[in-house]
Amino acid sequence: MLETLWQFLQSELVINSLQALLLLSLGFILARTASRTAEKLISKSFSRHHALLFRRVVYWLVLALFAASALHQLGFSLGVLLGAAGVLSVAIGFASQTSASNLISGLFLIGEQPFQIGDVIKVGNTTGEVLSIDLLSVKLRTFDNLFVRIPNESLIKTEMTNLTRFPIRRFDLLLGVAYKEDIARVRKVLFDVADQNPLCLDEPAPSFLFTGFGESSLNIQFSVWSTTENFRELRNSLQEEIKLAFDAANIEIPFPHRTLYAGSETPPFPVRIVSDTVTGNTDAATKG
Repeated sequence: MLETLWQFLQSELVINSLQALLLLSLGFILARTASRTAEKLISKSFSRHHALLFRRVVYWLVLALFAASALHQLGFSLGVLLGAAGVLSVAIGFASQTSASNLISGLFLIGEQPFQIGDVIKVGNTTGEVLSIDLLSVKLRTFDNLFVRIPNESLIKTEMTNLTRFPIRRFDLLLGVAYKEDIARVRKVLFDVADQNPLCLDEPAPSFLFTGFGESSLNIQFSVWSTTENFRELRNSLQEEIKLAFDAANIEIPFPHRTLYAGSETPPFPVRIVSDTVTGNTDAATKG
């Protein structure tokens, strides 16, 4: 029994299988080491996305070489395997045209570089941070910590906004003041608020634009600039500070007014004053 087992272990099939297994194990180790080293070297001259992509290419290339050597050690003909792989690739390409389209779109995204890993982009109604840019899809993490996968083909066909591409952003605040207000005084209050807010940039300077006459207000656009990382904080703080400044300066932010007209033949509605004896408040009520 032991002699038979020993002869089996010394057989060419077992020896070749062990050598193939050793080559695969060595391939995994060398592929991981080589990919990490390549990423560190290329990250000094290229973006994080290109470094990550180059790392994956090196990993699979080294692993494929060792896998081919292991198959050759087992007696497989590499020429036959390559021919079969070519036929299989053509068949898979016809069967999965969507994947092929995403693959081609991914190559366009890699070449065009409309965004990088770490950028915040908006695609349709989805806004999030780019986690990875793969050949088939782009992975995002939204601000409420959701994982979103967007196919590359959709990104190519859809309008995409990169919110962090440039170092500064402009916040446009649309507001209205009552018709009785002095526009010059309103302008001074707004510029004073922007000057006291440390998140507002001095250059480019804030801008004041009188956009027109609304139904119930004088419409104004007040624009300020901030760094991209402080944009959300500026948007929140500036609106609160303007509201407080308007209250302190007795500047009215009107709400829409509506006038009810019943026609010339209709008498006016009578108004009766009702006194609340409990709270001391006086309310106006109507009766027909």
